Amino acid sequence: MKLIATSVVRGARQGESHGGVYLVDFTAREARRVVDWNTVGIDWQGRGWDRGLRGIAFDGERILIAASDELFAFDRDFRRIGSWRNPYLKHSHEIARHGDRLFLTSTGHDSILAFDLRAERFTWGLRLRPEEGRIALTTFDPEQADGPPPANAFHLNSVFADDGGLYLAGLRTPGLLRYADRRIALVATLPEGSHNARPFRDGVLFNDTAIDTLRYVTPSRQRSFRVPAYRDDQLSGCEHEDGKVARRHFARGLCPIGDTLVAGGSSPSTVARHDIDENRTTTMGTLSTAVRNAIHGLAAWPY
Repeated sequence: MKLIATSVVRGARQGESHGGVYLVDFTAREARRVVDWNTVGIDWQGRGWDRGLRGIAFDGERILIAASDELFAFDRDFRRIGSWRNPYLKHSHEIARHGDRLFLTSTGHDSILAFDLRAERFTWGLRLRPEEGRIALTTFDPEQADGPPPANAFHLNSVFADDGGLYLAGLRTPGLLRYADRRIALVATLPEGSHNARPFRDGVLFNDTAIDTLRYVTPSRQRSFRVPAYRDDQLSGCEHEDGKVARRHFARGLCPIGDTLVAGGSSPSTVARHDIDENRTTTMGTLSTAVRNAIHGLAAWPY
């Protein structure tokens, strides 16, 4: 059983690696870094910001991975075979494929963008904005110059799509939202600061990042899994741990593995596997002991 994981190195300096892509093999109990994301063409502000790689999706033989403001395509040997930018894609977090479209969070514009995988162009956008106690919606053409201005009222970081609609959430949304038939509705409330929220089975799966926990909640029960904990003597770079650059046990990155198992990521870059039905953590692997190195995206490896 394999997973693919992306990481972000918070507070990285120019010339340093600021993230990568890993293949994690739980059966063989090994992880292999397949991409070292080291480039100077990035913005050096704040925490994660433009560093590192984020959401992951698949389209046939193509592996799709989002950076902050660019979508990349790799082949199965992780050779870069394409990339696309858009002026309304900024500080992207998660991505999700449904049919021939890929949906990307554009956190810096409070928007979701749709990328047509066959035409290889951005074709649709949905902007959210707070308005008198409700969420107002505007659709836009991301290829036109009259798109939304920069905004971060909701800090959108999660997106999931299926036949029932487009699901999205952020640090400051009232919970998991579903967009369908040009309307938006609240599916489930979430704690403030959550990441990677998505429907799963008969409930909602998400990282409750504020309390370092992966959670699965249904109307009748809930499961909670604390992220793996580390002591100071097990870590490097603890001098960077000030809450602004990095902190240990930050829960981000999540994916189901079949109907029972789920995987969650955390910092320093760690991947843990949990059994929902048995309510226990079955396996964990540490990819880095550097406190600045944090998992961002996770997906089941389909090949």
